[in-house]
Amino acid sequence: MSQPDTATKDPPPLHVASRLHAFNRYELKYLVPVERAAELRDELGERMDRDLNSPVGGYGVWSLYYDSPELRFYWEKIEGLKFRRKLRIRHYGDPAGVTDESPVCVEIKQRVNRVTQKRRITLPYATARQLCDGRELVAHSPKERAFVHEVLDLVVRLNLRPTAMTGYQREALVGRAADTGLRVTFDRRIRGRDRDFHFGQENPENRFTVPPHLSVMEIKVNERTPHWITDLAARRNLSLIRVSKYVQSIEAFGLAPRSAFHLHEADCPPPTTPLDTRLPAQGSPVKAGAQ
Repeated sequence: MSQPDTATKDPPPLHVASRLHAFNRYELKYLVPVERAAELRDELGERMDRDLNSPVGGYGVWSLYYDSPELRFYWEKIEGLKFRRKLRIRHYGDPAGVTDESPVCVEIKQRVNRVTQKRRITLPYATARQLCDGRELVAHSPKERAFVHEVLDLVVRLNLRPTAMTGYQREALVGRAADTGLRVTFDRRIRGRDRDFHFGQENPENRFTVPPHLSVMEIKVNERTPHWITDLAARRNLSLIRVSKYVQSIEAFGLAPRSAFHLHEADCPPPTTPLDTRLPAQGSPVKAGAQ
């Protein structure tokens, strides 16, 4: 597919500080019942601090994933390629109030062997759609040029299109002192949809893609996992899982056969006492720089 004429020339550069952010991490994931997650959060809180972007009750995270018509990124994950990428637009907070001016992150998440790398740029929502849906080069600073061109190359060359949206409520803790590279997140109410991809869509038909009585706990470190947190995981009998929210959404909506990464509800029975699965108060607004 040929590249649109609008994408052949750079627009005038923006004389502003770069909005590009990049970081590398190792990630460990665990599936935890929500009531145990609260206990773990409290225990972790003895040695970690609440992320300044994480109000009491957590904050919403909504991601629109792009993929090719053949689901190239999905199959790269399933096949376990040592180098693989995903493109998404991410919004932090309540999606109901999203406007064209709302800040969102256009992000490339890639895996290089065991390291997860993320590079992203914060843009107004309309500009992000212009780049990813309209396939047009958008105004950017010189330091953002390589990333913006990489996004444009991916969407044009691979014919990427919106494929699945995921959303969940996240609480985040960050390490202190020697553990400053440590971050632990708890994601609950993990939902998704395969249509109506505007963040501000009224009454979207979201479906739970992970049983609502379960949360995903994720340990993220820059280099090594502190011994005390691996000891905590062992003491709590936590088992590492291979789960991808994007893969879970693709398979939950029948866009691809269910794989070894899929969480089957039959294997995750709910507790005997029903849980209140209503979304808690959103709390204070969340900055687009949350992770």
